[in-house]
Amino acid sequence: MEDGGGLGPCWFPAIYNFGDSNSDTGGRSAAFNAISSPNGETFFGHPAGRACDGRLVIDFIAEHLKLPYLSAYLDSVGADFQHGANFATGGSSIILPGYSPFDLGIQIAQFIQFKSRTTALYEQLKHKGRIPPFESNLPKPEDFPKALYTFDIGQNDLAYGFQHTTEKEVRASIPNLLNQLSEAVHLLYKEGARFFWVHNTGPLGCLPYGVIYDHGNRDKSGCVESRNELAMEFNRQLKDKISALRTQLPYAEFTYVDVYSAKYAVISNAEQLGFVNPFNFCCGSFYGYHIDCGKKAIVNGTVYGNPCNHPSRHISWDGIHYSEAANRLIANHIIDGSLSDPPVPIQGACHHPRNI
Repeated sequence: MEDGGGLGPCWFPAIYNFGDSNSDTGGRSAAFNAISSPNGETFFGHPAGRACDGRLVIDFIAEHLKLPYLSAYLDSVGADFQHGANFATGGSSIILPGYSPFDLGIQIAQFIQFKSRTTALYEQLKHKGRIPPFESNLPKPEDFPKALYTFDIGQNDLAYGFQHTTEKEVRASIPNLLNQLSEAVHLLYKEGARFFWVHNTGPLGCLPYGVIYDHGNRDKSGCVESRNELAMEFNRQLKDKISALRTQLPYAEFTYVDVYSAKYAVISNAEQLGFVNPFNFCCGSFYGYHIDCGKKAIVNGTVYGNPCNHPSRHISWDGIHYSEAANRLIANHIIDGSLSDPPVPIQGACHHPRNI
């Protein structure tokens, strides 16, 4: 690790990620029904646990840091945790109720157990004078405080609120949501985590699913204004919460990442970037007949559910999740630090005057 002088790039031995389907690399697929084809077709050539035709933003972050793609903590087959673990699961929220039982509190508890058991195994074998046989797929205990801890969560709390309560109630819930997020960060800090990379939430009003079903006022890009306004309010309060955490946890380094702006820039410039209408999506259907990506149905002679022929021309993969092509652009926007506070690239996220 470099010190606060910024003399060179950081070297993160691992990434520990907490979030929802925006960064889930296989957790929900392992815990519940497996994600099916054509998910994964663009890059992996087969379903890879991601609600996407290929890679997610977290995958591009791993690539940039020259680390392997993160294995899902819940995936017991073929997992490799030497360079981190992914606790994100599709549908997860900061608090319950939501679309998944694996809320942020559960994800943090899973990490604490993972760290505790890994450390205990190393100590046990070290005491016996043996080299850990599992060293190839588990992290070293000394890597935990050097790792990068990433967050991308909160979208489902807002979406669930829109679906089941009023906009006023959603707005009123934001302080409690962020208090719970703060508590999660405090727990990780207590476990030795020091480097935090926190994504704000994206423009909910620009997801095709929301545009189809919410007939509220549209902004200049065609997105639902009320949903985006609440997402921006969540982000304003999140940024304030991160500022408070910097004071409360003086040996930590926090990078607040404006993913909202990165995603909105891609959506509002869709045509210039070579994409089709940003509200057209590639897989599944919400028009005429609702069918999820990966399924097919024939209704009155019409086939619903066939994926598009050119996923790379779509911003939205399935009406809710972004395509690999969009994820690549979004990742490029945020990795260089131009949308971050402080404005440091991800490879500089360890720099701090009182670094460990």
